[in-house]
Amino acid sequence: MNPKKSVFITAFALFSLFFGAGNLILPPQLGFKAGESWWLVAVGFCISAVLIPILGILAHARLQGTMFDFAKKVSPVFSLIYCYLVYAISISLPSPRTASVTHEMGIAPVFGSSSWLTSFIYFLLVFIFVMNRSKILDVIGKILTPGIIIILIAMVGITIFSIDFNLGPSAFPSPFSHGIVEGYQTFDAIGAVVVGGVIIISINLKNSGLPYAEKKSLIAKSGWFAGLGLGLIYIGLIITGALMGNEFSNDISRTALLSGISLKTLGSMANLLLCVLVCLACFTTAVGIVTGTADFIKGRFGNSQRAYTITAILGCVLGVLMGQFDVHYIIAVAIPALMFIYPVTIVLIVLNLLPERYASPNVFRAVVMAALIFSIPDFLGSIGWGESITQVTKFIPLGNFHMGWVLPAFLTYVGMNLFKRQNENS
Repeated sequence: MNPKKSVFITAFALFSLFFGAGNLILPPQLGFKAGESWWLVAVGFCISAVLIPILGILAHARLQGTMFDFAKKVSPVFSLIYCYLVYAISISLPSPRTASVTHEMGIAPVFGSSSWLTSFIYFLLVFIFVMNRSKILDVIGKILTPGIIIILIAMVGITIFSIDFNLGPSAFPSPFSHGIVEGYQTFDAIGAVVVGGVIIISINLKNSGLPYAEKKSLIAKSGWFAGLGLGLIYIGLIITGALMGNEFSNDISRTALLSGISLKTLGSMANLLLCVLVCLACFTTAVGIVTGTADFIKGRFGNSQRAYTITAILGCVLGVLMGQFDVHYIIAVAIPALMFIYPVTIVLIVLNLLPERYASPNVFRAVVMAALIFSIPDFLGSIGWGESITQVTKFIPLGNFHMGWVLPAFLTYVGMNLFKRQNENS
């Protein structure tokens, strides 16, 4: 296949694997509540939902291994625990959430069917795709992604060119940090370490003889193109939400807001087009998550195809069961898990991009430990210990913005490298 064509197909596949339920329903409400501060939440959201995930893909391009390789410098045991935890979160929350969003926004308004029927058919199709994983890149990259992009561009474009730029005040005291934390809900940093492995295995299945340097270049270029597309779509959806500030009540839900926006922009075809958009965006993400989890378990059991099949079945069954909960509930349940696992994931992504001499195993261990310790207050606050935790976080730089782990992790990284250099010079 032509190298340029391979880059664009892989980029489209990456875009689609990333762009799921949260990516679709979060940005419009973020802009809706941000009002005149939409650009601040957009920058924050793009840092955690675009930049960090694409850096994760670049790290995968460098390592060209599995997610186990991301954390093995800390220790093999830690890496195994981290991998199982990430895959458990991914297959239990964002994957079923795609089915829940599909039903609430795409299927129920058009067909009025039960959530059980929607989830069953949805994950049956997911299972079929997962079991034909060698064709995933081509089908998603050539067919599904263009459909998603065309509908999104129509929705955003009509809003920007038809509504006056009258923006209200922001409802957020700290729009930038709120954008960053809201970006956690896309699960895309976690998705990067899961989906990156799917992309690498898929490329290896299609191009088994491709040299390391060419595979690295293909994945890296595809990652940047996918990131550019994601960033533009997110900014467009945030602007769209901001411009709709006077069109809906302040307490409107995420799904209702997106439905309302589609009705105002796409008119009589709104329900059908939104149904197609939601189904495509959610479906491709679910395929990526279940495939990534099955790939990992297959690798842990000596490349057993039986292990791959059983994992795919269990992942789809869990998706059907968890998909019965509404979107708001799944998002609420996900917050504590994200507050704990996201800082460690971001740290691992960044460290894996750095040259070996600045990211030794000791550096990995110390920085990951710092991130873990200083993410505990945010985790405890997210499970209802807010009042007691407030007294602790106010003494931690950036703690009030749910980013108290950032400075300790950075200082630990600098300190460990200075200590290492001093020992080498003595």
